[in-house]
Amino acid sequence: MKSTVEHLSPTRVRINVEVPFDELKPNFDRAYKELAKQVRIPGFRPGKVPSRVLESRIGRAPVLDEVVNEAVPSKYMEAVNSNEVRTLGRPELEVTNIADGEQIEFTAEVDVRPELTVPAYGELSVSVDDVEVTEEEVQEQLDELRARFGTLAGVDRPAAHGDFTSIDLSATVDGEEVPDARTNGLSYEIGSGQLIEGIDEALTGASEGETRNFTTTLVAGDYAGREADVTVTLNSVKERQLPEVDDEFAQMASEFDTVDELLADLRERLGRVKRMQQGMQARDKILEALLENTEVPLPESVVQSEVEVREHDAVHPFDHDEERFNESLQQQGKTREEFDSETRQQAEEAVKTQLVLDTIADAEETSVSDNELTERIIYQAQQSGISPDQYVQQLQQNNQLGAIYADIRRSKALFSVVRQATVTDPEGNALDMDELFGTQEEDAEEGDAEGGESAEQPEVVEAESEEKSRSADSSE
Repeated sequence: MKSTVEHLSPTRVRINVEVPFDELKPNFDRAYKELAKQVRIPGFRPGKVPSRVLESRIGRAPVLDEVVNEAVPSKYMEAVNSNEVRTLGRPELEVTNIADGEQIEFTAEVDVRPELTVPAYGELSVSVDDVEVTEEEVQEQLDELRARFGTLAGVDRPAAHGDFTSIDLSATVDGEEVPDARTNGLSYEIGSGQLIEGIDEALTGASEGETRNFTTTLVAGDYAGREADVTVTLNSVKERQLPEVDDEFAQMASEFDTVDELLADLRERLGRVKRMQQGMQARDKILEALLENTEVPLPESVVQSEVEVREHDAVHPFDHDEERFNESLQQQGKTREEFDSETRQQAEEAVKTQLVLDTIADAEETSVSDNELTERIIYQAQQSGISPDQYVQQLQQNNQLGAIYADIRRSKALFSVVRQATVTDPEGNALDMDELFGTQEEDAEEGDAEGGESAEQPEVVEAESEEKSRSADSSE
């Protein structure tokens, strides 16, 4: 087989392929075998018709069609590999000549990864916010911990922010009741923002037994994007009574004997979270600097595919009803043209990021271990609320396992750059990357330690976990 690569642009090539008939014998054998199963010729059992008899009955053309349909895709991949072409997306294949008995000629146009020149990592420099834990933040963590051990008590006064209520709820759209919106005895904390917009304002100041009406825009269900008239009845009001902060509380809520020890631990945990946030800020700023200083030609088909994925995800909650989706955009004060423009810009940014990080990963010879892939799958399965085995099956069915691998590889490549760049605090002092991010050994030890802790102070622990997960997923 002979193949040549013609560069049409920095992101697209045409591969010209010539395949001698000598190399196609296995394809012809399979073609005759397949066609013989489909043709009934007297005197021969199905599948046992000799090739010459078969051709005399159906002609040469169907045989050649079968050979071409099978051979071209495989020969295309062979040409891609032999020429080390880094393809992106599906090719446009065209058979240009079939010289029976001599050769098949075809072309393949396909987008490719462009050659990029990234800035020297050591020359990149960014400044990040300082790490400072305030007493107000420590008090906030303490109050959240107290809330976990608080009790609810009924009150004889109008409802206020932070109160826990029992409510009945119903809604209509253009006079027609919304079945999904009707509920009785629903527990709701005023100010939590976990229900529809306007509910907090309606309940604040209401007394037990009082009914109030308000208008809101529904964001889910069959009436998503529609304006609804909502009726809410306040059944009961309770407030949370917090325990006193003393040594007895510290012993009840933690493994510590005194309040001072508990506060010191909260302060230290907050410091860890802020250091992680500082590291994530460094990561984001380094990525921004990389993108600003790297010229990246964008493959149009790849960008368009990214646009289509984002549009699909946006319209999917509306059952792909474009009219309902556009109505929802109007409620947000946005036109469809503005949405399309923003989506296009986000898609271009995402593709640019992937291309830059893939280039760095290649230069750094970044690899992904089985353990790293397994950890990511387990984490994302937990986020999806399914078992790792089910999640892997979904990935395989949707051909997304490679995407998970690529995301991890890009994340590792970016952190390699961050470690080689200069990161300073607001005073211009260079930060120690090992102290900021920790070594792999320290990360493993910290993970083991956190895994063995009790969940006495979940808000801080969850914040730490969230920051770690972000560090493993730079391209999202």
